[in-house]
Amino acid sequence: MSLIRLLINRESHEVESAPETPLLWVLRDGLNLTGTKYGCGIGACGACTVHLDGEPVRSCQTAVSRVGNRHITTIEGLSADNSHPLQRAWIAEQVPQCGYCQPGQIMQAAGLLAKLPHPTDDEIDQAMAGNLCRCGVYQRIRRAIHRAAKGA
Repeated sequence: MSLIRLLINRESHEVESAPETPLLWVLRDGLNLTGTKYGCGIGACGACTVHLDGEPVRSCQTAVSRVGNRHITTIEGLSADNSHPLQRAWIAEQVPQCGYCQPGQIMQAAGLLAKLPHPTDDEIDQAMAGNLCRCGVYQRIRRAIHRAAKGA
């Protein structure tokens, strides 16, 4: 076990963890940031998506020791009051059904909009392809991303 310092949602944290522990479990079990979900454990579904220095990554496949001094943003850090344009758009488009994958979907979409403020349908589909939704609300997700891009 090692003492590891992390910067999460603009706050410094110290956790005791084995270096190879996936960031997902440090967030959920060590820091009670349960918005980041466990889905598949192999990085294929996207439920565990967080940002490292603004880039979407799969936290189930990221060893906590590999994070270093990078800034981690979880769904809890996107906005404290659901005022982020994507969160507002998700609500307006009634995207969630079961809702389980939605934090990862939103974090992936936030990474997309940071790079491409006005993506096309194809760019959205390509960026979101690794985030799976068992409920199949992909059309709503696309509409919500377009809505957020317009600032509506």
